Amino acid sequence: MDGNNSLNSIQAALPLPRTIQTGVIALYVLCAATIGRSLVLAYTDLPALFPKYLGSALVFLILFILVMWRQDHSSGILHTYFILQSTIIIYLLSLPPHLDFIDVLFVLLSYQVALVFCGRSRWIWCGIFIALIIGILIKWLGVLSGIAYSMTPIAGCVVFLVYVVAIREEELATIHSQEIINELQEKHRQLELRASQVEQIAAIDERNRLARELHDSVSQTMFSIMLNTHAAQIVLERDPDRLRPLLIQLQTLAQDALTEMRGLIAQLRPQRE
Repeated sequence: MDGNNSLNSIQAALPLPRTIQTGVIALYVLCAATIGRSLVLAYTDLPALFPKYLGSALVFLILFILVMWRQDHSSGILHTYFILQSTIIIYLLSLPPHLDFIDVLFVLLSYQVALVFCGRSRWIWCGIFIALIIGILIKWLGVLSGIAYSMTPIAGCVVFLVYVVAIREEELATIHSQEIINELQEKHRQLELRASQVEQIAAIDERNRLARELHDSVSQTMFSIMLNTHAAQIVLERDPDRLRPLLIQLQTLAQDALTEMRGLIAQLRPQRE
């Protein structure tokens, strides 16, 4: 029951598609024509019963309009509504001269059932309307005439219900597809963000690696330069003739350190796309 209530709420919250809106307009016209015809016949043929026809028709019309305007009522209220409307139709059909065309009002209720209910509820109510149409017409018109006159409103109940259900299911499927597309777009955005974060982490790791290499290789070379410089100072004081090879070695070490520094700095520069 909770699942049906949830579906009913979602369905009631959705705007009516243009095709169903056109059907609703036709529904109002059909309702007005049926009620108007019954009132005219009652007024001309049975004036004494006209107040009963008029009062019942007005109550039916008011309830009919209320549900068409507000489809977000609870299931209990909607079931009560259809019970009352069915009772009014039965009462109108029971009044002389038993106008058979009044059963068209069940077709209108079948359309409303498709608009406000989901799942089995709408098919159960459609079955109830069909049973009432057959039973009432057989009671007042006889078996053969009752069955014959009931075929058209029964077909109308089924056709209207199937039509609205098909439109509603197509609408819900479209909304579900759009939700899936939106979800996929959100996942894609999250993946792009994650990929960007991974690239940033990889760049930081690479810079840390180069910093370690800079520290390990160049600092070691500089340390060697310092040692050789100190040795050159000692040799300069004791044996100046041996100073030349030390200076050449210092120049080589300095050149190697400069080359390593340039290489590491080149790796730190951002690559051009």
